[in-house]
Amino acid sequence: MTIAISKDGTHIAYDQRGDGPAVVLVDGAFGSRSFGPNVGTAPLLGPHFTVVHYDRRGRGESGDAPSYAVEREIGDLAAAVEAAGGSAAVFGTSSGGNLALKAAAGGVPITRLALWEPNFIVNDSRPPLPPDYVDRLNDLIGSDRRGDAVEYFMTVAVGMPVEFVAQMREMPIWPAFEEAAHTLAYDGAVIAEHMTGEEPAPERWVEVKMPTLVIDGGTTPWISRGADAVAAVLPNVQRRTIPGQQHDVDPAALAPVLIEFFEED
Repeated sequence: MTIAISKDGTHIAYDQRGDGPAVVLVDGAFGSRSFGPNVGTAPLLGPHFTVVHYDRRGRGESGDAPSYAVEREIGDLAAAVEAAGGSAAVFGTSSGGNLALKAAAGGVPITRLALWEPNFIVNDSRPPLPPDYVDRLNDLIGSDRRGDAVEYFMTVAVGMPVEFVAQMREMPIWPAFEEAAHTLAYDGAVIAEHMTGEEPAPERWVEVKMPTLVIDGGTTPWISRGADAVAAVLPNVQRRTIPGQQHDVDPAALAPVLIEFFEED
């Protein structure tokens, strides 16, 4: 484990492996260097690239700040890119893809950008997030109701049935969800403008000029529609579907697609 220093002084923990062009991995909700699909993706990319996988702020061994702002997380990703050599390809999964897009639009030196099922609700493909979604999560965390915050995320943002989430509370994985529950509001702030039901605005992404790959698994219609919509407004984009993959993608199915894209001239 190594430490990078973000623009606001926060310590960002990361692991580095492999050799070759740099690729930085950005996790979605709950994900970290020890939890989530990128844990399996990193070693599959290692034989081809120098892979930097970092803990987003408030997770794992990374630090945090008294207050949250999306700009702070963009600074964290910029610090990881700097640690990777000053510029890098970036892969973001789920809300990590939304964060990576914002970093690219904000001028972080990203050479190539790959996104797995970024969170965009367009048209009436599903209900948008409530306007007070982030406030509600913060209220639950402030009341030390971490399990209820996870349930709120699972039912409102993910769309799981309440009965299914009730069963999940008894699973061994639930404590890991509760441990990272405070960061769900961070993810909520990252995705809020993309989960309104409105089509992405082309002018918002005009600076995302690097080659970009938008990938989905084709099993969730609203995610596929959102992936189509964001791909339609990016200046230099490829669009791929890995058939049959759930949102929690199998790294063995994902890695060959990423390797092919990141090795393109």
